[in-house]
Amino acid sequence: MSVFESFDTAIRAFWTRRDAQAQRQVESGQLDAGTRGAVTGGKHLRPLEDTVAELFAPLVERGAEVRSGARLTLPGHYRRSKDWDLLVTFKGALVAAVEFKSQVGSIGNNFNNRTEEALGNAVDIWKAYEEGTFGSVRPWLGFVFVIEHSDVSSRVSRVDPRTLFPADPIFSETSYIDRYRILAQRLVRERLYDATCVLTTRKGDGILEEPVVEVSVANFVAAIAGRIAYIEALDL
Repeated sequence: MSVFESFDTAIRAFWTRRDAQAQRQVESGQLDAGTRGAVTGGKHLRPLEDTVAELFAPLVERGAEVRSGARLTLPGHYRRSKDWDLLVTFKGALVAAVEFKSQVGSIGNNFNNRTEEALGNAVDIWKAYEEGTFGSVRPWLGFVFVIEHSDVSSRVSRVDPRTLFPADPIFSETSYIDRYRILAQRLVRERLYDATCVLTTRKGDGILEEPVVEVSVANFVAAIAGRIAYIEALDL
C-alpha cells in the first residue's frame, strides 16, 4: 500500500468513527445539537495520527519515542502548557510535534478559531524553544487539516465583508477550502510550520482532492523524510 493509500484509508476510518460515535449517542439517548454528537467523546482522527506516526519508524529504530492517542502536553512560553496530538522525542530533544484538525459542518463559525489556534500553537512553541525548553535541536512542526467538501465549504463567496482597511485581495472570491489552503501555505512560507497538509473529503469517502502540491500528502511525507534524515545525520 502506498503512503497516499494509507492516508486515504485513514480518512475513510475517520468517517466510520464519527458515524459510530453518533450512533452510540443515539442509542444511549444522549443527543447533541447538530453534528456535535459525532465529534464529542471520540478521537476520530486517530487512524490518521497512526499513519503519520508510522512514518517516523526509522527514528524509532534508533531509540526515538513516538507518542500519540493520549494526552500529550508540552510546556509553553505565553501559557503554561498545550496538548498536542503527536510528539516525537529523541535523546532528550523534541524532534517533532504534529497537530491534526478536522472541519465538518459549521465551517463559517470555526474557520477563525482554527486559524487562531494554528498561529498561537506555533508562536508559543517557537518562543519556548528560543528559551531552551526543548533541548538543542530545533523542533519540526506539522499541521494536518481535514476539510469536509460540501456545498458550503466549496462555495465561492463573491461578497467581501467591509473592513476598515483594504483586505488582502488573495481572499477575494474564495471558498472556505481555498482559505484553508491559503492558511496552510502561509503557515509554511512564514516558517511557523515546517509542513502542512490540507485534505478534502466527502462524507463516507476517502481523500477527494489535495488543493496544491505544497500542502499535499506527498509534500508532507517528503518533509518528514527530510526531518528524519536530518536527525540521523546529527548522530545525537
